[in-house]
Amino acid sequence: MSQTDCLFCRIVAGDIPADIIYESDRVVAFRDINPQAPTHVLIIPRAHVSTINDMTEDHSPDFAALFLAARLIAQSEGIADDGYRVVMNCNAGAGQSVFHVHLHLLGGRRMTWPPG
Repeated sequence: MSQTDCLFCRIVAGDIPADIIYESDRVVAFRDINPQAPTHVLIIPRAHVSTINDMTEDHSPDFAALFLAARLIAQSEGIADDGYRVVMNCNAGAGQSVFHVHLHLLGGRRMTWPPG
């Protein structure tokens, strides 16, 4: 998939609207259009990486930025103290439907285990 065909790359470029709640030089975060919890935010690197399997050591700063953004967003959403979940799926068999790496931040309700 080319970056011009990637839904998330188009959100980063501003071609597709999204409810963006956080931006840095490395990541963009926006509310999921099909939330699975009261707080469901997708955090994506600005750089296109299709799956975790496509990561290289060069991507390390981008992936660190995903988790740092998750911490900041959880605090700003008021879910940090009660707890939240971060999930990253790799490939279709694990539930990845958009092939641009993204971190799901979920909170605002009790999380159960196993997740499903």
